[in-house]
Amino acid sequence: MGLDFNKLKNIKSFIINFGPQHPAAHGVLRLILELDGEVVLKCIPHVGFLHRGTEKLIEYKTYLQALPYFDRLDYVSMMAQEHAFSLAVERLLNLIVPIRAQFLRVIFSELTRVLNHLLAVTTHALDVGAITPFLWAFEEREKLMEFYERASGARMHAAYIRPGGVSQDIPYGLIDDILKFCVSFKYRINEMETVLTNNAIWKQRTVGVGVISLEDALNYGFTGVALRCAGSNWDLRYWQPYDAYSKINVPINVLYNGDCYDRYRIRMGEMRSSLEMIVESCMKLTEGMVKVNNFKIVPPPRAKMKFHMESLIHHFKLYSEGFFVPKGEYYFGMESPKGEFGLFIVSDDTNRPYRVRIKAPGFLHLAALEFLCKGHLLADVVTILGSLDIVFGEIDR
Repeated sequence: MGLDFNKLKNIKSFIINFGPQHPAAHGVLRLILELDGEVVLKCIPHVGFLHRGTEKLIEYKTYLQALPYFDRLDYVSMMAQEHAFSLAVERLLNLIVPIRAQFLRVIFSELTRVLNHLLAVTTHALDVGAITPFLWAFEEREKLMEFYERASGARMHAAYIRPGGVSQDIPYGLIDDILKFCVSFKYRINEMETVLTNNAIWKQRTVGVGVISLEDALNYGFTGVALRCAGSNWDLRYWQPYDAYSKINVPINVLYNGDCYDRYRIRMGEMRSSLEMIVESCMKLTEGMVKVNNFKIVPPPRAKMKFHMESLIHHFKLYSEGFFVPKGEYYFGMESPKGEFGLFIVSDDTNRPYRVRIKAPGFLHLAALEFLCKGHLLADVVTILGSLDIVFGEIDR
């Protein structure tokens, strides 16, 4: 019996759910995919499953009480989010933090970038089918978590970078251990590249997949790795430096194909660049204060509190009602590991922000998912999503 081609013309595309329970959804993401066989015709991202109302919650907290919310936005790049909030508040207060604090911030921001890219690259590889790099990376991430803990007392949600500087100075010997890590980690990057970079299967799954041109990347509001893989050299650490970034060499990694493979290569390159910046910052780290000398903004030393009534009053006032920020509004964008993490704060001369609006880079990258996936196979959706480095804490605020 022959095929009835008239009936075949009436075959319709079908719609499937991808996530939110799918292990490759990178958080609570639901994709509604319209497929023609295995070819993607339409890809609609649904967000909202994690929504916590963070921006509104922050408006009911003092500026210091608001800080821990930022650790929990992109919960893979904790100190990067704190860094953005602290810098935005300092601009409103017209504060300049001591140079030692600036270098400590740069060191921990770049350690955070390595922490983020290790997870991004290896979970991407895990989605595609490579298990070994994931196991290697978590061994290295454990060392970075230890640096977090030694500086702040917490492995993940550090609350270390604060308006006015950092919460406390680093313990003796930590810089030496960070420098040793920078030497040994270069070999770990080489090992991961040996397994992935020239691997035939990895290249078949990533080269030419999820391609975006520079013009389209700019139109969709891409930043960070997703923009630099398409040929732009836009990096806020270089073009709009903050803290001590203006005092160190900031290499910019740029590639031109705009596909999943180039996004992977840029992240590998950025880990090497971060190691260079960490080493340079450690070499330039001088002795000195790690907070501004203003006890209305930062708590006084505990030794002073035991002997000076004024210090005790400052401590009590700071932790009971917080500090007051002059009336004004400010937008600050910083180069987080995922792209430009922006923060718009409106202050009304009180101890709480009147309005806070967070610009998450992942939200804009997710908006372009249909553009990137259309015409690709269902299996490529996993590859493209993994290459965008999505973490839902910042997307679903």
